[in-house]
Amino acid sequence: MTNQTHRAYNFNAGPAGLPLAVLEKAQAEFTNFQNAGMSVMEMSHRSAIYEQVNNECEQLLMELLGVEKGYQALFVQGGASTQFAMVPMNFLRPGKVANYVMTGAWAEKAIQEARLFGDVALAADLVADNYMRMPKPTEFNISENAAYVHITSNETISGAQFKEFPDTGNVPLIADMSSDILSKPIDVSKFGLIYAGAQKNLGPSGVTVVIIRDDLLEDLPKNIPTMLRYGIHSKNKSLYNTPPSFSVYMVNLVLKWLKEQGGLAAVNQRNEQKAHLIYDVIDNSGGFYNGCAHVDSRSLMNITFRLQSEELEKAFAKASEQAGFVGLKGHRSVGGLRASTYNAVPLEACQALRDFMLDFQKQNG
Repeated sequence: MTNQTHRAYNFNAGPAGLPLAVLEKAQAEFTNFQNAGMSVMEMSHRSAIYEQVNNECEQLLMELLGVEKGYQALFVQGGASTQFAMVPMNFLRPGKVANYVMTGAWAEKAIQEARLFGDVALAADLVADNYMRMPKPTEFNISENAAYVHITSNETISGAQFKEFPDTGNVPLIADMSSDILSKPIDVSKFGLIYAGAQKNLGPSGVTVVIIRDDLLEDLPKNIPTMLRYGIHSKNKSLYNTPPSFSVYMVNLVLKWLKEQGGLAAVNQRNEQKAHLIYDVIDNSGGFYNGCAHVDSRSLMNITFRLQSEELEKAFAKASEQAGFVGLKGHRSVGGLRASTYNAVPLEACQALRDFMLDFQKQNG
């Protein structure tokens, strides 16, 4: 039985907390993985033991997402930031335009990279709403010659999350799901490609998961650097070069943990329960706390809120740190407060935050 007594209440936006059971399993196997007499970090990525880890990780990921065929999972390096460039390098051809949905800082970074490689048009732009909501499917304006449509499924800074994904027809839908992948069931068949940096909901930093539809691997350009070609990673089962082996191993343990929790439907139910504990305090505070994102776009992963003054927010942050909470300051670009309630954040931590927020309001309201 795990013991949370000396664990911080970790609400960091990323790198974020990992399940305690996963950390304990990794600790037990750290110096001697599968009786090999060495750590998984020390063994060849060409060894049968590591190839089993790699293959099992792909199989578990597809099983949890409910993908039976037509897609494959790749494990690459460089974070989501490298994917911002890899996507247009591989898929934005001459005479085509890349459609992006402008929903905040992370979408903007993806757009900036895409513009280095070709024409970009905005399929939707939420600047007028200060990026505090996501567009409805009816608000999308897809170009006739669109190469693909790119969305950011969850914006960690504003705390806005897609609740319904658009139908883009024959145009591939590509999603940066770094901050909400595996937090709920999704219909992968809607997407041509999904990518996610691991350090929020999947595992530690160092590996990025790419889920790509098989047909998108056909006729990819050969005039881009080898390591930036999806086809190379696919052909070599993510083992073209030395992979971030320990990070992949940790993702494998997280996937096993998610399966033990009952899969994504059960995880989503718990994530809703956790988030509602905190949103209920905000909504019933009489204006002491004010949620940032529009109610119909509220993220289950990043709960953003403000108090009545910056001085009060600073007092909240200081008092929360003294009470054992970590990571509740908002992003430096916008300020305010933010609780990131990813899969690994236990219900008990959210209950503790709820109680702290109620007590802080009682003392300062």
